[in-house]
Amino acid sequence: MARRSVSGLEVFEPVAESLARLLHPHAEVILHDLDSGTIVALFNGFSRRQVGDNSLIDDVIQLGDGPNVHGPHEKRLFDGRRIKYVSSVLRNDTGKAIGLLCINLDVSLLEQFEAVIGAFLGDTRDSSPLDELFEDDWQDRINTFVRTHLEERHRSLTGLDRTERMELVRALQAAGAFRATGSADYVARVLGVSRATVYNDLSRASAADDPPGDQKD
Repeated sequence: MARRSVSGLEVFEPVAESLARLLHPHAEVILHDLDSGTIVALFNGFSRRQVGDNSLIDDVIQLGDGPNVHGPHEKRLFDGRRIKYVSSVLRNDTGKAIGLLCINLDVSLLEQFEAVIGAFLGDTRDSSPLDELFEDDWQDRINTFVRTHLEERHRSLTGLDRTERMELVRALQAAGAFRATGSADYVARVLGVSRATVYNDLSRASAADDPPGDQKD
């Protein structure tokens, strides 16, 4: 941290320092004095600028007449790091622009995370030649079927009434979900009911021409 006391801007220094502490070590916060055109306070500096350096602000008049917040914008540091930055115009009691508070956020670490996540979540090779290795993974197929069935109807398992549950069980039967040994037990656990309820649902759905009315077991 570095600072130089300047009349009128001292009140903003705690704000600048608080932001730098909160975002440390990823944010540099700089306070510019528009009258002198110099940096008067700098916290968590990583851009190699120093207190007393020229602010390099081209158009102070435009800042005074323009909006109070500029950005976010992007730039690159000397070492290639990607920076996102935002600037806030600081005004006195009369509305005159007296300072500029700049926050430079180093997002290069996030870029690295993005690359790692992209490697995991990016496109993969077609897995169809390997599907036969998982022909017996009927539990996963049941999970997928139930999830898709519910998503298409914008429903949840806990919100299904008896008619909707019977429709799901019947759809599972049509898809061959009950061919595997123990599949009825597994479907019952997925649906949160007993195996007897699953068999009753199948029996009722097969025997009735019209589905029963809405009621819970």
